[in-house]
Amino acid sequence: MTWAERETVTVPADDGVRLWASRSGRGGQPLVLCHGGPGLWDMFDDVAGLVGDLATVIRWDQRGCGRSERCAGPWTSERFVADLDAVRRHFGLERTALLGHSWGAQLALSYTLAHPERVSALIYVAGTGIGPEADWHGAYEANLRDRLGEDPGRLARWRELTDRPQLSDEEERERAVLQWSVEFADRERAPERAARMAEPWFGINTECNKALGAERKRTWGTPELYAACRSLDLPVLIVDGERDIRPRSAVDSLERALPRVTRVVLPEAGHLPWVEDPKAFREAVAGVL
Repeated sequence: MTWAERETVTVPADDGVRLWASRSGRGGQPLVLCHGGPGLWDMFDDVAGLVGDLATVIRWDQRGCGRSERCAGPWTSERFVADLDAVRRHFGLERTALLGHSWGAQLALSYTLAHPERVSALIYVAGTGIGPEADWHGAYEANLRDRLGEDPGRLARWRELTDRPQLSDEEERERAVLQWSVEFADRERAPERAARMAEPWFGINTECNKALGAERKRTWGTPELYAACRSLDLPVLIVDGERDIRPRSAVDSLERALPRVTRVVLPEAGHLPWVEDPKAFREAVAGVL
């Protein structure tokens, strides 16, 4: 199988929910990707292409999202960690490197803390650290509105759609693309890149998003989480885009806690650093793989 070839499969979770998964790459050590959200789907075509000559790349859509089976949850980190382990087992992986982006970085970290013996390395991309949400979320919301406000018409339309109690599928997609446009440092190309994130469009699982967001508020930032990270004895790479609208200082909490950590900050990138600086992103990941 060459890096461009892809095998798409259905992975059964231990409760029977069917998960979409895909494998591609030329060989080397396995690398499992965990997409952001919560409630979104795998958007890692570019990442798979960047590192397909370095690793066997496995991608999957989290339960109830994207191409995976629509279901009633449960929407908990524990359940999603178990689903990730089902993906690992399905592909016969004794150990694997994990790459998680945004919410997926939190999921990959949670899995690594639960099963360190099954992880060879963790690549933590554009996450928000292990402190309480209050450390970063207010600044994120202010930065989001500031970037949308660069075009008053776009900000007004985003507010209009956000305030509506119900949206059509087309309106939901429009709102998502408007919001995703703030995630890129290159403001001229941001609308085009945000629209590409929505192709194909699978719809956002808002119930999943709200439940996992509420869980994070309750459980993140605890002394137990800091202690678990301090005892994590495997290599971790943190990759940040310096111009991410989520304050990068929030990730300092994780960096300080980890005993074996490397951090790479890409100065001209936003929340999706592999899109805006693919060469430097590949170099950073290659250093781990």
